[in-house]
Amino acid sequence: MSDKVIISCALTGAVTNKNHCPAIPYTPVEIAEEAKRAHEAGAAIVHIHARTDEGYPSWEPATFQAIMDETKKRCPVIINWSTGGAGPMKDRVEHLKTRPHIAALNMGSMNYAKWRPDKHAFAFQFVFANSFDDIIAFARAIKEVGAKAEMECFDTGHVHSHTVLEDLGLIEKPYHFSFVMGVMGGILASAQHLAFQARNVPAGSRWKVIGISRDQWPLCMAALSLGGDIRVGLEDNFYLPSGAMAKSNGALVEAAVDMVHLAGREPATVEEARALLWPDGGGNF
Repeated sequence: MSDKVIISCALTGAVTNKNHCPAIPYTPVEIAEEAKRAHEAGAAIVHIHARTDEGYPSWEPATFQAIMDETKKRCPVIINWSTGGAGPMKDRVEHLKTRPHIAALNMGSMNYAKWRPDKHAFAFQFVFANSFDDIIAFARAIKEVGAKAEMECFDTGHVHSHTVLEDLGLIEKPYHFSFVMGVMGGILASAQHLAFQARNVPAGSRWKVIGISRDQWPLCMAALSLGGDIRVGLEDNFYLPSGAMAKSNGALVEAAVDMVHLAGREPATVEEARALLWPDGGGNF
């Protein structure tokens, strides 16, 4: 299955809202409907942040459970919970007791910002703090519930940090990396930088690119040519390759599938993605 591409779809995020893009889902039912659209279009994994019904970020375990229940009613897609963002760590691990298949794990600290060249000012800026103590604690919590850690790397040094978790026995092969690119303060969004990141993962690992905003599509093409997997979705980018705003996550996944075929590769089904990420079985299935 060396030519198979695992397509992930990040359905909602935690920052933007319906004023930015009307298709962004808030409620468990809305999120589950978007998961179904993404799965039917070709996504094997959905990455999910929970929200209140009004669209604010939520870490309530009951909300995550409702999202999981509604999603499982509609499709067999692999579920990936977020653990990143603002708030105390203790508030960002309780939802893991719902036993997702995958949980995101931020692998390092950084300045996190958006620069506005037209205004010579930041749209926002903050320090995205992820100490090794927190990284280890999150990795332990993820392992304890039987989920696979998706190691999100925003800069070059973050990739090597996996060796700490490896030495502590907190991650299992094949390792699962995500390269987040295009955030001011992190690694530059370019094919050359993506190739460098890909060269630094252990042999046999799965890796994908997460391109932010309009960098998403060029980086998807680069990842596909380098043998990687890809992520799309309204958390990261609202726009189709044509420049039109997407009306659903499914529309973004459809565009991703077209790119996969142009690269001479095939999207992995849920069953194939399971075999690639859990070749020896196991996981919360």
